[in-house]
Amino acid sequence: MPAPPTRGTALRQLLAELRGADIAPRALDARALAALAANPGCRRRALLDGAGVDKARLADALGAPSGFGQSQFALTRGNAFEAKVKADGGAELLRLVHERMGGGPEPVPGEARTPDLTAVGPEGRTARTALALREATADAARSGAWTFLEHPMLALDVAGTPAFLEPDAVVVHPDGTWTVVEIKSFPMIDGGADAAKVGAAARQAAVYVLALERVAGHLDPAPEVRHRILLVCPKDFSNLPTASAVDVRKQLSVTRRQLERLTRIEDIADALPAGTCFDVTRPADELTEAVESVPAAYAPECLAACELAFHCRYRAREEGAVTSLGRGLRAELGALTTVDEVLSAAHGHSGDPRDPAVAALRRAARLRAEALGVRGEAAPACH
Repeated sequence: MPAPPTRGTALRQLLAELRGADIAPRALDARALAALAANPGCRRRALLDGAGVDKARLADALGAPSGFGQSQFALTRGNAFEAKVKADGGAELLRLVHERMGGGPEPVPGEARTPDLTAVGPEGRTARTALALREATADAARSGAWTFLEHPMLALDVAGTPAFLEPDAVVVHPDGTWTVVEIKSFPMIDGGADAAKVGAAARQAAVYVLALERVAGHLDPAPEVRHRILLVCPKDFSNLPTASAVDVRKQLSVTRRQLERLTRIEDIADALPAGTCFDVTRPADELTEAVESVPAAYAPECLAACELAFHCRYRAREEGAVTSLGRGLRAELGALTTVDEVLSAAHGHSGDPRDPAVAALRRAARLRAEALGVRGEAAPACH
């Protein structure tokens, strides 16, 4: 009698059945994992990403093509800026790391270690990166040297499958600590940058920090992986680099919880109808039924982070879900989850008047009616 499948084997088989026969899984990267952390309540994204479904192709098959992604111009500009920051063996980058993070004497241009991370395949590059980090940490203890690792390769286990991650840079300080460096092409103006973009960069960097912690955990003693990452951006409206230290402990905690949730992805799959499959070659009506069988948690922020956002937005608006208006408003409305419920409560047709959300809605409706009345207009129904 053959041995029963292990839990990991059974999970991989389950995910393959959801993805479709003979369809290779789409590998998760740091952006995808960061997007999961940004919307931890979305079971739909958790399941599809855990199964390795190509959401862009799925969106096309559903008739709601994705508008998600960077323009070629933005990619070119970002690559040029990153090359400028890393020029001369990372001299300018190391200067910024020392200036904002400390961790040892000022780096001398040309004296920092820049190990070769070339290897065959992602597994080979991951092993080579781990070896380079081990050697750099030992070298820091002996001689107090700085080490600059350009595009190292890290790995995280996601639902039983390794996700290979490639941060812009990792720096080993002379004191033996490790810092993730994230390079972005959006500007820092007067020392500050767009909060939404900084938040997205912090979530992405937190994924790298988590992966680095796994590498550090195999060393004895384990070196410290700093929870403050260095975000490097153009200064004001120039192409000159500047930097800011960003604390990612909150994002790190959310990412850990979300990855733990992905390892229990079979719990989500168990609630699906028998035979559910997201194979993009299936008819559109079958795919729609399969996608709709998994609960989603749409919010406007999804438009910048998920390929299925247009499909989910259409469904949320069709159902009148208040989440389509933003998470902040959804939180303020408490138990009122649809636009119809909100309007009914505002006009006094339903809702508990002792509920703060209901009371605030009715007061707002009265003020609106009074304001329109002052102008001699009838107070139309809110829409």
